[in-house]
Amino acid sequence: MTNKSALHEKPGIDSPESISAVSVGQIQHFRKIQPAANELISGILEGNITALSRAITLVESTNPTHLAKANEVINACLPHANKSVRIGITGVPGVGKSTFIEAFGKHLTNLGKKVAVLAVDPSSSLSHGSILGDKTRMEELVKDKNAYIRPSAAGETLGGVARKTRETITLCEACGFDVIIIETVGVGQSETAVHSMVDFFLLLKISGAGDELQGIKRGIMEMADAIVINKADGDNKTKAKLAKAEFGRALHLFPSKKSGWTPTTSTCSAITHEGIPEVWSGIEQFLSLTKENSYFFEKRADQNQYWMLETINEQLTNHFYNHPEIQQALEVHKKAVQNNEISPFAAAQILLEKYFIK
Repeated sequence: MTNKSALHEKPGIDSPESISAVSVGQIQHFRKIQPAANELISGILEGNITALSRAITLVESTNPTHLAKANEVINACLPHANKSVRIGITGVPGVGKSTFIEAFGKHLTNLGKKVAVLAVDPSSSLSHGSILGDKTRMEELVKDKNAYIRPSAAGETLGGVARKTRETITLCEACGFDVIIIETVGVGQSETAVHSMVDFFLLLKISGAGDELQGIKRGIMEMADAIVINKADGDNKTKAKLAKAEFGRALHLFPSKKSGWTPTTSTCSAITHEGIPEVWSGIEQFLSLTKENSYFFEKRADQNQYWMLETINEQLTNHFYNHPEIQQALEVHKKAVQNNEISPFAAAQILLEKYFIK
């Protein structure tokens, strides 16, 4: 007698001819197709956000085949750029940068301005992964039709500034954005790089963090055009006012700025929006002064030259390390340096001579 198992398969309904597989395949096919440069350019100039996003992705690509196309798009957008206000915002993690930027951005869109936020997210040096969470932290601003938020992984660039942020500014300006806000990760030397691509540099602080004077970096203080004490609400109001006074006294110790602008200190609350309009009012006063004395235009011209030289340095570095002969020789000389068979400086000289005399 054979045992019959209770586990058996019953004949089911025949599966209909799948249309989803076809549609998914088509979607994947279309995603792989990169729009032509002229399509991206016309889309950007018409204010098309999808075209802008795809162009930024192209610019951020490390694929050498994308470089010529990216340059074509950027060069075509240049005549339509330079009409925005570029604002850099920095501050240590936890100071409330994302909350402040959302409140500040909403204030600007309520004034009828188009705002682009270029938020640089920290990347892991081990996995190279990035959270890219600014869109989730700015829930209201991301839904605003006059706002565009573009998080970018910082990668391995100096201080965590996205490698192609400077070009992205040009694309956003050509797309019609009036105000470009660049948020730094607030660590390392990112502030220096951001300062070299913005018109106005804002340092965000909080009271009671123990760094009102002694812990603050002199370099960042000297770069700041305004210091804003955030989270000045509830029990923090009194502390924020004291912090404002201390920072104000500290700013008077620094030399006068070439711009002719005297840096300001103020308090605000990104939660209650108190003090947010005054921040924008201060930026407008700065723009009025620096355009009148021509510093605004001189600084932008110097920045363009700076980024040309930076791009040359970057391209030379990439070409050096990607050269097949150098890659082989580099591994050999690394081991020799580790084993104290040759000094690091002599090894570097040999590699450079090999590269330039090849």
